[in-house]
Amino acid sequence: MGDAYPFSLGVASGSPLSNAVVIWTRILHDPLAGAAMPPLAFAVRWEVAEDERFRRIVAKGTASAAPQLAHSVHVDVTGLAPARWYWYRFMLGDAVSPVGRTRTAPAADAMPDRLKLAVASCQHWEFGTYAAHRHIAAATPDLVAFLGDYIYEWGPYQLRHPKSAVRSHESFTLADYRNRYAQYKSDPDLQAAHHAAPWIVTWDDHEVANDYSNDRDERLNPRFLERRAAAYQAFYEHMPVRLVLPAPGDFANMRIYQRYDWGRLARFHVLDDRQYRAWQACPPAERGGSSSVVRRQCAALGDPRRTMLGEAQQRWLDDGLTSSRARWNILTQQTLMAQNSQVPFKSEADTRVWTDGWDGYPMARRRLLDGLAASKADNPLILSGDVHSFFAAEISRDPARPRSGANAVLATEFCGTSVTSPSRPQARTEQYVAMNPSIKYGRSDKRGFMLLDITPAAATTHFVGLNDVQDAASGIATAATFVVQNGRPGLNR
Repeated sequence: MGDAYPFSLGVASGSPLSNAVVIWTRILHDPLAGAAMPPLAFAVRWEVAEDERFRRIVAKGTASAAPQLAHSVHVDVTGLAPARWYWYRFMLGDAVSPVGRTRTAPAADAMPDRLKLAVASCQHWEFGTYAAHRHIAAATPDLVAFLGDYIYEWGPYQLRHPKSAVRSHESFTLADYRNRYAQYKSDPDLQAAHHAAPWIVTWDDHEVANDYSNDRDERLNPRFLERRAAAYQAFYEHMPVRLVLPAPGDFANMRIYQRYDWGRLARFHVLDDRQYRAWQACPPAERGGSSSVVRRQCAALGDPRRTMLGEAQQRWLDDGLTSSRARWNILTQQTLMAQNSQVPFKSEADTRVWTDGWDGYPMARRRLLDGLAASKADNPLILSGDVHSFFAAEISRDPARPRSGANAVLATEFCGTSVTSPSRPQARTEQYVAMNPSIKYGRSDKRGFMLLDITPAAATTHFVGLNDVQDAASGIATAATFVVQNGRPGLNR
């Protein structure tokens, strides 16, 4: 490959523990020419230091960047001290990667004074710049949580964000998805956000295909699991994750739900609501995927066997909530959990709902909330994405009934808007807020991210919106701020 720079996708870190963190890179000289890479493994050197000039190196080694995994490198660096910042880099020949900054979680019994958390989701390359990531990097968070739709499966392979979207070049094969990740990760602002702090990540649908559920896509393609396997493998190859890899050739089944503790301040329950879910209820004729339906006209919505998380993941979540000693229990997941009927209603049967979100799985939502209540876990917070809107909501077991002692607020939900992906007009969102008592705030005309300041006493959430998603130099403004007090679920402004 001559003298071409091998670290065109930057570096990243993630999955932080109190004594370890995963560092990542991929050897790729041209983000649009992955197929031109030689079928050879590269010996990539890595270093982790206590200072950004690498005068005090605490760990180093060599890792193999193998062609079978797109020349990606995942190093689980262990033996680190808790609650401190580190710097890391990779080297191949004379080439040195950008320097990334990362940190470990606090010790298990520590109660940190503060956690600054950035939360983002839904960054379709076709619909704007990644200015939000520039501001995430500038905020110097301790941790970034990404809630899905890191890539979208279609759009021309190009290294500039277009002024208007072109629906072409849909991804189907492993090579397609690798190229898509390379395209997205070539963006300097996204790289900067990865270089600034460790990430915890989950996926949603567009990492594979719009509105897929379990083993079924919109096309009802009988070979869909082959596509899912390719997409899941590419996800692993491009994320700083600590996963148990499936057997060779079985990437269609890859567990990504995980738990992360930030000392005794916070426990993150990172969920997967795509891989194990039941198919969407009452789909359009002759295809899979979502639709909008009136509850009384879709009997399947009331089927208690329909799951969102799958039984194994639900039991795992229940166990994690019950055993938690954390002050804040944070469900880090994909989509809006609050009820969001599209029409006014007098009873649950009158609601009109979108079947791809939690509204399409009301019995699974009730099962989750029953487990949450039974666990008596402290201060549940629900973080959401997917719907390209800011929402703040108060979650109870029965969203159609007034709040009462028997229907108390169990958790507070903060749903972040998209980094770029478009949404509905604000006037329609205001109608949603007026019709749905669980939702206290909604804003769909802004792209951006969430910034949370979590302390033992309170969790403060800022909805941060861009002035202009088409402008890479866009400024930002806080659209709204909410506070949740320790021991008092619900919203305060």
